[in-house]
Amino acid sequence: MNTLLQVWPIPAFDDNYIWCIHDGKSALVVDPGDATPVLKYLADSRLHLKGILITHHHADHVGGILRLLNELGADISVYGPRGDNIPGRTQLVKEGDVLEISAPRLTLKAFEVPGHTLSHIAYFANMQANVIEPMLFCGDTLFASGCGRLFEGTPTQMSQSLEKFKSLPKNTLVYCTHEYTLSNIRFALAVEPNNENLISWSERAKELRDKNLPTLPTTIGQELQVNPFMRCDQAEVIQSAKARSGQAVLPDSAHVLAVIRAWKDQF
Repeated sequence: MNTLLQVWPIPAFDDNYIWCIHDGKSALVVDPGDATPVLKYLADSRLHLKGILITHHHADHVGGILRLLNELGADISVYGPRGDNIPGRTQLVKEGDVLEISAPRLTLKAFEVPGHTLSHIAYFANMQANVIEPMLFCGDTLFASGCGRLFEGTPTQMSQSLEKFKSLPKNTLVYCTHEYTLSNIRFALAVEPNNENLISWSERAKELRDKNLPTLPTTIGQELQVNPFMRCDQAEVIQSAKARSGQAVLPDSAHVLAVIRAWKDQF
């Protein structure tokens, strides 16, 4: 009988979540920027770390890898994107790769999603015997009500990356790696002040944070309703981007995204 997988947020730094996927015995962690809270959670939960999933090379996502390997065993698999210097990486991951992980038992499909960084990847688990709803581990590409800053990639790349996510099942649980939701919502309301779904979500998100609870995971369906970067084809988002840029015509969603991402950077 398959044990249902659990996904738990391990808080790190000021606003990071290191996601731990486990079956009660074996565990994977996603983007462990800091080893200390991971080691504590694993010990407290009596879990054995079997693998590490890395989405991109930024220090707050990879900084804890080597200590985890040193303290828990060098035989732990480390999956990460090609083209980056990921400490301890044992397996390069690229678009379309399917990772068959034996413990905890999980099948993941990789997507290349450049934008935040050029070689950023995301991991998608569809419904399986021990996975009730699809899951997406997307690093800093997609956030609740926002998207990652374009440090290396272009607006067109980010737009194309988000299109990949838009095609996933709407009930896909989205596990991004920062608690940026309230600030993202404030910006989203500047872009779409009349979005009733967004107004309602703003109230719920504030209630969660007032109780020191995560606003994550979100879902693809939710983001399609409240996230301006996933809604660059919607009339109010387009109109706000035109007003911001002073341009009468924005040819496509990538141009709209370029305007609102630059706006967000200064918001």
